[in-house]
Amino acid sequence: MASVDISLKETMTSIEGALGAALVDYTSGMALGTLGGGKDLDLAVAAAGNTDVIRAKTRTMEHLGLKSDIEDMLITLSNQYHLIRPLKGKDGNGLFLYLVLDKAKSNLAMARHQLKRIEAELEV
Repeated sequence: MASVDISLKETMTSIEGALGAALVDYTSGMALGTLGGGKDLDLAVAAAGNTDVIRAKTRTMEHLGLKSDIEDMLITLSNQYHLIRPLKGKDGNGLFLYLVLDKAKSNLAMARHQLKRIEAELEV
């Protein structure tokens, strides 16, 4: 099992094209940990904003009566991918991993695979 800091470091080093990563509590919108980012990528602001995205999708699924779990959400920008991965299990309830990738330098399928592996090793 890996701590939040170790998991975020693993995310940034093992996923090609990673620009920033965060572990976010979507009940409060607060980032529990961040790594990367910069002046053009404020991960605290992104964490709070993406909390609204995950809440809206969860509400919509409830209204539709969908019983499936969200594996991840993908937001594609002209030069970036933004991945939101809600954590599974009792320790991860209400949390999600957030990853920003450089679209030109990343492999989306591999990034999703790596993020799933990192989630499985994360201990909150």
